[in-house]
Amino acid sequence: MRNQPARPVVIVGGLRIPFARAHTVYRNRSNQDMMSHVLQALVDRYGLAGEMLGDVSLGAVVKHSRDFNLARESVLSSGLSPETPAFDVQRACGTSLSAAVLIASKISTGLIEAGIAGGADSISDLPIVYPDGYRRILLESARGRSIGDKLKPWLALRPRHFKPGLVDVNEPRTNLSMGESMELTAKEWRISREEQDVLTHASHLNAARAQAEG
Repeated sequence: MRNQPARPVVIVGGLRIPFARAHTVYRNRSNQDMMSHVLQALVDRYGLAGEMLGDVSLGAVVKHSRDFNLARESVLSSGLSPETPAFDVQRACGTSLSAAVLIASKISTGLIEAGIAGGADSISDLPIVYPDGYRRILLESARGRSIGDKLKPWLALRPRHFKPGLVDVNEPRTNLSMGESMELTAKEWRISREEQDVLTHASHLNAARAQAEG
């Protein structure tokens, strides 16, 4: 098999919903709602209704179990051909970028001609879970064959089983948030705030120039 040169990849366009404070205008909207809305608008803007794309990569870091197929469900709500494949990705603070890299890689290697990448996250719609003990009671009860078998597990129910668990932003191995870990990294690598600001400024200039040049 001969090596083929990578094909050039371009971003034709994109859309997003505005940032908003948590628990305000998006408080009753799920990741699925937001992702589907943006995807529908993108399809409308670029005349993609009924078109079958090569692939769609979408994701969210914090998802409900009901959103196990977020990308595919968003595609089915978008107006794209239902034959368009889709898959979920998840990377802390880098989901959309990873999705874009995956789609670009598929285009550059000739696997697909065009695709869509994106992501959504909302801390207004965090999953709240109950302790494992409560979950085990529910599962054991569901497996019961008789009324007695179904009721027996509930005898173990205690007030502690109703203590909800919230998503923790701290990493389980370090008990530090990503921001706290980054502060330690900056100190260890001796990266000054000025150097960070210079890099950030250059990045914004590059993005603005790329957008202006098409």
